[in-house]
Amino acid sequence: MIILDNIWLILFFLWGLPLTYYRSKFRKMVYQTDSCLINIQPRFGKELKGLFGNLFPEDKAYVKLRNFYRFYLLIYTLLFIAYISFNNANTQQDETMTKIEVGSKIPEFSLQDQHGDTIHISSFLGKKNMVIYFYPKDDTPGCTKEACYFQDMFEVFKEADAEVIGISGQSVESHKNFAKKHGLSFILLSDEGNTIRKRFKVPTNFLGLIPGRVTYVVDKTGTVVYMFSSQTEVNKHVDEALRIIQELEKK
Repeated sequence: MIILDNIWLILFFLWGLPLTYYRSKFRKMVYQTDSCLINIQPRFGKELKGLFGNLFPEDKAYVKLRNFYRFYLLIYTLLFIAYISFNNANTQQDETMTKIEVGSKIPEFSLQDQHGDTIHISSFLGKKNMVIYFYPKDDTPGCTKEACYFQDMFEVFKEADAEVIGISGQSVESHKNFAKKHGLSFILLSDEGNTIRKRFKVPTNFLGLIPGRVTYVVDKTGTVVYMFSSQTEVNKHVDEALRIIQELEKK
């Protein structure tokens, strides 16, 4: 799931939202002013002494806020360390995998389709050209438009000896409902955990929160001959894939 994949970034962001408020409150207390201008003044010495020392030992409100602010910053620091460590681990893992691009052989993989049947990608090699497209999520506006256009052109792809395969991270049940609702007859594969998406190194958007939309055209040898990436030009994924498939059939 995309949320779990970015959980440390999300927690770091959410925990940091009140930071401005608490810091402003603490600075006003330390510098003994009600002016908000203190927040933009480059004065840090007394703030640090107030945070790590004990400027007003008899002031219970100061001691309470100082201790809370210490705890808040400690958690914020730990979340930051966790986010950096998690991000570095993912980067190192990604570096061990080869990005799939034009000229690459696609990796062999198996996933369940919308009917619960296990589809082995190797079963198409030597028999069919393939249009493998990764999309963000079932039944969202852009993904529905893209899927319905692929369905509209499905018979044309079949005549060109090509198999259309959509892949996203939702469950088999979600794919089943999506296909039934929109009358989709081509293959939808459930990539829960985004394992195959990561193997292809499909990019993400908006700080990794939205899965990318990428289409790969694969010939019968399993070689990527064309790829198209666009989050918004959903119809172009279909048009470009069909154009390349038809060119392959002419060779």
